[in-house]
This record gives sequence, C-alpha cells and structure tokens, in this order.
Amino acid sequence: MNNTIKPNLFGMDMQELKDVVKQHGFPTFTAKQMVDWLYKKRCNTIDEMTNLSLKVREQLKENYVLEKHAPITSQTSVDGTKKYLFQVDDTNYIESVYIPDRDRATLCISSQKGCKMGCKFCVTGKQGFKGHLTTAEIVNQVFMIPESLNLTNIVYMGMGEPFDNLEAVVKSINILTSEWGVAMSPRRITVSTVGIIPGIREFMERTECHLAVSLHAPYGDTRMSIMPMQKPYPHTEIIRLLKKYDWSGQRRLSFEYIVFKGLNDDEQSIRKLVDILKHLRCRVNLIRFHSSEGVALEGVDDKRMIEIRDYLDAEGIICTIRASRGIDIMAACGLLAGKKKEDNC
Repeated sequence: MNNTIKPNLFGMDMQELKDVVKQHGFPTFTAKQMVDWLYKKRCNTIDEMTNLSLKVREQLKENYVLEKHAPITSQTSVDGTKKYLFQVDDTNYIESVYIPDRDRATLCISSQKGCKMGCKFCVTGKQGFKGHLTTAEIVNQVFMIPESLNLTNIVYMGMGEPFDNLEAVVKSINILTSEWGVAMSPRRITVSTVGIIPGIREFMERTECHLAVSLHAPYGDTRMSIMPMQKPYPHTEIIRLLKKYDWSGQRRLSFEYIVFKGLNDDEQSIRKLVDILKHLRCRVNLIRFHSSEGVALEGVDDKRMIEIRDYLDAEGIICTIRASRGIDIMAACGLLAGKKKEDNC
C-alpha cells in the first residue's frame, strides 16, 4: 500500500499549479482554471472543478488532495471580537482573531505552532515552538472563518514569528495579493516581526505589505531583559536597516511598544524612543500590557498611556494607542495560546 501523503492543491501558487499541469501533461490552461477554482470560486473539492475534464479531475484526485479545515471552536467577546481555534495536527492548535470595527474587519492570523522567540510577556512564547505552519495552514485561516468574504485587513500578528517561517508567509501573501489569487491590496496586510534582520530584507524585496516591528524598549539592556532576540538582532541594527528604505509612499512602517510600568514608561525611556526614531518616517503603536499567569510585569494606567502618546505626537512621531480587543476571551495582544477551551479550565 502506498502511504505517501498526497500534496495539497490548496496552498499552491500559480507556478506550482503550472508545474502540476506540466508534470501530468494537462492542457496548459488547466493551471488558470485550477487557481480560479481554489482562490476565486473557493471550491472545496476537486470534483467541483467542473470545467476540467473528468479525466483530469480523476488524475488530480489520484495524486493530490484539496484540504481545507474549518475552525473547531470559536469564542465571542463582549466587544464583538471572535477567536477561532484551528487544529493543525494530532496534538497542536492555532488561534486566529477576527476584529470588527465600524468599516473595518481585520483578521489576525498565526504563522507558527507556538514560537521560539521567547519574549517574556507573550503567552505564545511561553509554550515553546511546536513547528511551522504550511502555506495552506496560513491561508486556511483566512478562507475558513464565517466572515472570510467580509475581511478588509489581515495582520500577521498571531502565534509565531512570521520571519522565522518566511517562505510559507511570503507565499501566503502572494496568494492573498496576486490578481490570480484573492487580489487583496498589499496595503491591507501588515506583518509583525521581533526584528529578524535577514527576514526584513527579504520581506521588503519580495512584498509590498506594511511592516510592524516589536520594539518595546529603546535601550538594548532593557529590551534584552524581555526579548532574547535582542542579542542576535539588536534594535539599533534593525533601525539602521529600516532607515535605508523609502517610507515616503503608501507603505507603512510602525513600531509596537507595550508599555510596562517601571520598565519602559519613564521619561528618559520615552525621550530615548523619540531620539532613535526621529529621523525615520514611522508611527508608534502603544499597546496595553495584558497580564498573564507567571509573568512578573505590570502595565500602566490610561493616564500614562495618553501622556506618552501626546508627548510622541508633540515630538512629531505619529502615535496611537491600540484598542485592547477580546481580553475576556484571551484574544488580545500576547495572549494567544492555541489550546482547546477545556485545556484552559
């Protein structure tokens, strides 16, 4: 018996589908037909590809699968945020968060099972690294929630470090933004990173999406105390690299800054933040810290958040306070754990 796992057509890009067509001797136009069925018509089975000949469909079923998976559970917050749980293998789960907000509908998606970056404030980081998501598993999160067709924005800010799984992430972006795919504007997609420098370079060259960098501290020793990746990728080197790019157009650069009481909220730290960012066209997103078990860090009150925002604005740095959404269902920044509900009881 042949126990070889069949490749999944869902998650393949146009070039891979052309390779499938060439390998099996199908008519060349078959690749365009398949990509239309996969990403525009959103079919769920190979049999639904009715403009392919029966012979082609039978050969496809013999050699490939078309697999998509609906979330196994969902939770809805009092503020309308929804958290979806997907099972990706026998023992691992990932979470995605749907955030409706007036005329926007944002989906926060995951790129890995767990995370190896080890940020001290992040629940995902505490569970360790369980593996990379495939392109199909990344795009599946976009396609298989009930609100899929209503999405206006996608952020790669869920579980995992996107640039630690760069190839799958870039390929998923290609599927979402290409005319043959979902045809979403790259200006509607933001990818967040702790600052993996080689990944930033490739991302800037291969996509046109927005970039968000998790900064969280303006001093190296402070950042190192909460973000171990400061050692291989110092924030000063990250900023030096980012200054080489042109941010004057529509592509946006933002820095994420979780405000911790007594760690990075003092006047000296905020002045230093202005100093390191003042010659870089960017914005700063201030984020409230959401405490979790075993994390000896504390957030600040709203008064201090507003003071910091107003100071940065006055110094010419666009600054916003990110609204905390889905706190009651553990869907806010840094709280995704990828566990079944009963596991959290």
